[in-house]
Amino acid sequence: MNLKVSKNDTKIARGVMRHFSQMGLPSLSEYSPVRGLRVDVIVLAPSDEIWIVECKSSKIDFKSDKKWQNYLEWCDRYFWAVDSDFPKDILPFDTGLIIADSYDAKILRESPLNKLPATRRKKIVRSMASTACNRLAAYTDPIIR
Repeated sequence: MNLKVSKNDTKIARGVMRHFSQMGLPSLSEYSPVRGLRVDVIVLAPSDEIWIVECKSSKIDFKSDKKWQNYLEWCDRYFWAVDSDFPKDILPFDTGLIIADSYDAKILRESPLNKLPATRRKKIVRSMASTACNRLAAYTDPIIR
């Protein structure tokens, strides 16, 4: 995998995933719901809701993200995850907000619910399961890709 991810984004994603794990919610990092899109974290939340979390480490990182609105059609809820020093006022108010570091995270603002169609939800859940299985297989056997 050749992924361009900043060190700070990785720390934020780690804290987000730890937080959701403590809540009993499975998540994947660096997940592609469809060719050409890659989200930082995707979460299988209560009632089979799909949450997408994009991690931003700086104002420049946020301003250069031109694809984030394309992610909205692939989730029920959309969140930004940033560190405590990030200028939160530049983030769209109609999205969720998470403050995170490499150890934990806290949801400061819930995201509005935009229910996915059942067929798309089923496709994403199945794809998440397949991705997780393939990653585990590759981890246990380096010949598997």
